[in-house]
Amino acid sequence: MRWSQRPAPEADITSILTVDVTKDSLLSHVLAVRGIKDYQEAKSFFRPELEHLHDPYRMKDMEEAVERIEQARLKKEHVMIFGDYDVDGTTSVALMCDFLEGKFPIEPYIPDRYKEGYGLSFEGINLAAELGITLIIALDCGIKAFDQIAHARQLGIDIIVCDHHRPEQELPLAKAILNPKRPDCLYPYKELSGCGVGFKLCQALCTRWGLSLEHFLYPHLDLCAVSIAADIVHVTGENRILAHFGMKRLQSGECRAGIQALLEVAAKNPATLTFRDLGFTIGPRINAAGRMESGLRAVELLRSNKAEANLELAQRIQQFNTERREVQDQMFDQAKDLLDPESFPFSNVLYRADWHKGVVGIVASKVVETRYRPTIVLTKSGDKLAGSARSVTDFDLYEALSACEEHLIQFGGHKYAAGMTLHESQLPHFKKAFETYCQKNLQPEQLEQNLYYDAQAHLFQFTPRFYGVLKQFDPHGPENPAPIFLLKNLVNAGSTKAVGGGKHLKLHVKQQNGGPTFSGIAFGKGDKAKAFKDGMAFDVLASLTENHFRGETSIELMVVSMKLNS
Repeated sequence: MRWSQRPAPEADITSILTVDVTKDSLLSHVLAVRGIKDYQEAKSFFRPELEHLHDPYRMKDMEEAVERIEQARLKKEHVMIFGDYDVDGTTSVALMCDFLEGKFPIEPYIPDRYKEGYGLSFEGINLAAELGITLIIALDCGIKAFDQIAHARQLGIDIIVCDHHRPEQELPLAKAILNPKRPDCLYPYKELSGCGVGFKLCQALCTRWGLSLEHFLYPHLDLCAVSIAADIVHVTGENRILAHFGMKRLQSGECRAGIQALLEVAAKNPATLTFRDLGFTIGPRINAAGRMESGLRAVELLRSNKAEANLELAQRIQQFNTERREVQDQMFDQAKDLLDPESFPFSNVLYRADWHKGVVGIVASKVVETRYRPTIVLTKSGDKLAGSARSVTDFDLYEALSACEEHLIQFGGHKYAAGMTLHESQLPHFKKAFETYCQKNLQPEQLEQNLYYDAQAHLFQFTPRFYGVLKQFDPHGPENPAPIFLLKNLVNAGSTKAVGGGKHLKLHVKQQNGGPTFSGIAFGKGDKAKAFKDGMAFDVLASLTENHFRGETSIELMVVSMKLNS
């Protein structure tokens, strides 16, 4: 594992920020690394404003989408709100259903992960026809549903697509397609989540209907924040604004009752909730409903205001999540046994017919951590194979799958995460083609995980004021990662020890040349306890976090990686 410093900003930019903004050269360096160049940009970064959201009508087809929904409102048409079964899809459906409640009859629909698979399904469209539905709003899916949308048109059903996945050059013949990644879309921000695209449609409808944004739109920001965290989209631009104000609602207890119930069963205090908690605690529980039973259970929870029913459903979803973890751990152990670095030195394509389809993506992520290569985990799904892919730094999975599409039935996704289906007879050819593409396109530096840090620092620089400003860099995510610092020559300050059955390392350290002592945690590093006790010095990469214990708050180190100082 390599450590690399992020490209250093120009010295004059750091100097300007130090004088005009931070009064601290280290903070200015970290800010400049994120592309901030002057006071005004720093103000927008530290003080996001909802007024800075772009005009939704700048998105291609927005006018057509709004007018078709207005037609449905005037005629009281029956409308299906269709969303994918993951967190982004279920939060999108909950948002759209809540916003459109009372405008016309609504039918929420989440496809069955196992019977229907990903995206806009023939089964959902056929049910819509049986129910007399004449308009489907498809959220977080639909951009590649050519056959399904053609089928809907034959049945007299219009479809509005709200998607954020990468489109083909040709688009399906939907009534309207809202997707900022469309080549012909001039919308200035391209990285919205699927829920974010749905939010922009609701924003445009507020304008059309003369509705107060404060009353009718902003209460849904909690859903936007959850979707952004769980779908791992860029935390920049509009996404950062939506996440910032969504987190405010969550932390202040103003969020919807269903999310409050999830926080309760996860033993999370809203006041100290972090954006990371949304991705690693709340998101997996919402996902677990679709993985283990039905995504509609998650939509029910996210929409319900009945406290007792919410807690009962949240506890049920908590049980789904426990079951998911057990299945995931078993599958991961089996997947490790199937790794074949001799035959496939540049990729991992792993398959077992009995694996649980609902957790193949999670297992793929864990396999990448174990053997750092582009990874695909497949299982049997009906008469086909279905799976999920996860990537390594700067390797474009979507392009890789495009190069192998002759061996696939369908595929879709992002640079770092994708899904696909194929016939079992295609698997040997696909594995070979994928390995060949990886061999040709992976650079040597992509074969080893590279951990980036912002700057070298000293413990004495981590003052309460420093951390108070650093907290305002949150919410963190892709393109705005949590600041990480290189700390050299850390030694035991008296009580560093292994905890958690010897798995983890509870730190109490100082730097070898003196200065303040700091506590911290290094997960999975319990084996380093003896070396610390023997007086050995370590270099570490660490971020800063808060520890809340018995009413006291302290700044602690969250160690990402450590190396013995030779």
